Order: sequence, then structure tokens, then C-alpha cells
Amino acid sequence: MSRTASPGPDPVDERLPWLTALLIGLQHVLVMAAAPITAVFLVGQAMGFGADITVPLMSATFLACGLGTLLQSFGPWGIGARLPFVQVPGGAPIVIFLAIAQATDMQTATGAVILSGLFYFLALPFFTRVLRFFPPIVIGTMLLLVAVNLVKIFGGLITGKVDSPQFAASPDILLALATMAAIVICARVFTGVLRRISVMLGLVAGTLIAASLGAIDLSGVADGPLIAFPQLFPFGMPKFDIIASLPLIIFSVVSMTEATGQTMATAEIVGKRGDSRALVPRNIRADALGSLFGGCLGTSLIITSGENIGIVRATGVRSRYVTVAAGFLLIIIALLAPLGHLAASLPTPVVAGTAVIVFAIIGVMGINILRGVNLNEHGNLYTLASALAMGLLPIVVPGFYSDFPQHLQIILGNGLAMGTLTAVLVNILFQCMGRAASRRQSPITAANDQEPR
Repeated sequence: MSRTASPGPDPVDERLPWLTALLIGLQHVLVMAAAPITAVFLVGQAMGFGADITVPLMSATFLACGLGTLLQSFGPWGIGARLPFVQVPGGAPIVIFLAIAQATDMQTATGAVILSGLFYFLALPFFTRVLRFFPPIVIGTMLLLVAVNLVKIFGGLITGKVDSPQFAASPDILLALATMAAIVICARVFTGVLRRISVMLGLVAGTLIAASLGAIDLSGVADGPLIAFPQLFPFGMPKFDIIASLPLIIFSVVSMTEATGQTMATAEIVGKRGDSRALVPRNIRADALGSLFGGCLGTSLIITSGENIGIVRATGVRSRYVTVAAGFLLIIIALLAPLGHLAASLPTPVVAGTAVIVFAIIGVMGINILRGVNLNEHGNLYTLASALAMGLLPIVVPGFYSDFPQHLQIILGNGLAMGTLTAVLVNILFQCMGRAASRRQSPITAANDQEPR
């Protein structure tokens, strides 16, 4: 009796040659580096920290990102999705973290991060019950909103603040555009491994252009010690204030929603067999543990990044061992102080311009998923339209809900959260309730139900 040959391993579990994994892992790190660097700069500037606090905090953030990335990539004990994910500080959590710190103190803000990490574990059993309400139309809409939101954020990094004298300075704009053009040219000209690292090659080209224009300052790279060890509870023992922590705890629900879309979309891109919904709890547990660890080091929430989807799609490399390499590189950057300084010295227009291309690819992935949805169907049309309306309003019109209570603005002002929530609710309204009503009204169904068995 012949046996059917067992299928080979998933592409996501393929072990790549170490040099290939290292190169593409470095590309992940360079693209993602903008998030931890920006997060630490924002905290340092807002709280008035000097280099003596900012540099160790940068090291701590890279370390938390590296350990969280390894958790996601290896997935031990049901913690981590075993997908090519890199973890970074989220943009919205940083804003909330700073608001808590400015209203109270850093000890309360770090306590809020730890409480939010614990809340992930408590809420997860309830959250997993609603995963069936995330069909392709919800996931596609979510990815589209992720792309728009991130392009807006990193486009703002290129231009700088509106009230700044250097707002939208032409050298910064041209440097970002040159970096984006270099990525596209590399993707068109090269083949094989070089095409897969076209994002990194474009970033390197942008950096070289910046260096030729004197836009890079490397004077402080070698300053200070060679090895940097992050300090546990650098701002003192955390204070646990439930009321002050509530905005960040509420956001953790939004983060779980984001993680759901990212997990299911990435699982599809890498060709992961089985039910991708089963990977969502593993992803969220890694976010929870990464955030708990980050909170102990003084950082904000460390969560799975939407950038992963774009960079995996851009490279075409589906192996999780690429992000294993990225995780180890992040830890090395964290411990070797000059590397942290070097990462921080990359020109913002170059890093942000690279990120914009990657985020736009996420939007393309969302459009590709939506192509498989029948938008001629009444319910799907209104699900997408209403979700885009509610999701885009707070993104393209900042302050749209500024007259609402502060606790409501946390949800209403988050375009990704509002768009996803709207897509879920409207889809339920049209699809689930519509089918139930149709079933009640169908005479054929009624006759079938009355047949003796």
C-alpha cells in the first residue's frame, strides 16, 4: 500500500543561507529603525531628557524590539506567531504614553505600559471569540487604512513640523524622493538576491547622497562607552494608576485588532498552511510579553509592526529566519553603543522616504485582497464605503473629534481603529443579520425545517 508523500515544510519555515538571511534581516532592521529612533527622540524632546537618559533609552528600546522579534519568529510555548515579524514601538502608543507621562510622571507611564501588557493576557480569551468577524473585506480595508495612516505619519517626518522654519524644506523633500526613486530603480534593474534587498540598497543610496551633501553628522558616533546595558526601571519603580493607565489599556484592544489583520495578511503572503486565525493569539501573547519587558526598561508598548507586511511583500522572502537574523541584529545594536548612535544618525528623510514606499506596498496588498471581494454586492459596497469614511476622516482631517471627550478621542481619533470597527459592524449588519433574516423569510427553508427526520 503506497503512502501519499507528506507535503514539504511551509515556506515560512525554510532555513535560508546565513548570508542571505543576514542581508535581508538587515534590510528589515534599516526599514524598521525609524520607529524606535523616532519614539525615543519624541520622548526625549517632550520630557526634556539629556543624552545621559536618551542614549540608554535608545538602547533599551532596540533591545526590547530585538527580544520581541525573536519571540515572534521562534514562537516558543505558544508565544509568538512564527511568522516574519519585527516588533517596534507603535506610533499611537507613544503619543498616549507621553500624554500619561506629562500629566503624571514617567513612573506612572511605565506602570501603564506594564498594566496594558497584563491586560492583553486577560482580554485575549474574550477577543479570540470575535475573530470570525474578520473576513477578507475587513482585512483588506484595514491594510488600506494602515498604509494611508503610516504614509501620513512618515510623510510628516520628511516635512517636519508645520510651525517649524524648516517645514517642507526642498532638500529634505528631494532627498526622500531620491531615496524612493533609488528603491524603484534597484527593484527594476537587479535580479535575485539584489532585487530582494532593493529597499536596503535604495536606503544606502539615499544615505550616500545625503553624505555627499553634508547632511549626516557622525561626530557623536564614537562618544561614550562601547557596550551599553539598559537599566531596569530607569525612572524608578513604576506606579500603577488604573485611571491614568486607562487610555493605554483601551488602546491595547485597538492593538489586538491591528494584530489580527497583520497576522492574517502576513500568513496569506507567506503561504502559511492551516487556519491563520489560530496564529492571532500567539501574536498577541508575544506583543503582551514584549510590552511587559519594554515597560520594565522604560519604553512604551512594543508591538507587531504593520511595516512587516510591506517589507515581506517587497522582498518576496517568506522565511521567518530572516526576522530571526533581524532580532539578533537589533540586540547587537542595543548592546553596542556606537551602532545605536550610527542608526540614530541616519537622515530622517532617507529613512522616512524608504518607509513610505514600504507602507504604500501594504496598501497595494489591501487592494489586492479587496479585488477578491464582490463589490457589486450591496452589503460589501456599503461595508467598504462606510469603513473608509470613518477611517479616513480622522487621518486626513486631524482634530476632527477634538470637541469630543478626551477618552472618546482615543478611539474616534484613531482612523485605523474606527475604520476596522466600522467594517466589522457594518459587515455583520449586512451579512450575518441579512442571512438570518433571509433564512427566516424563505419558504423553502421553512419547508425543509418542517420535514420529518
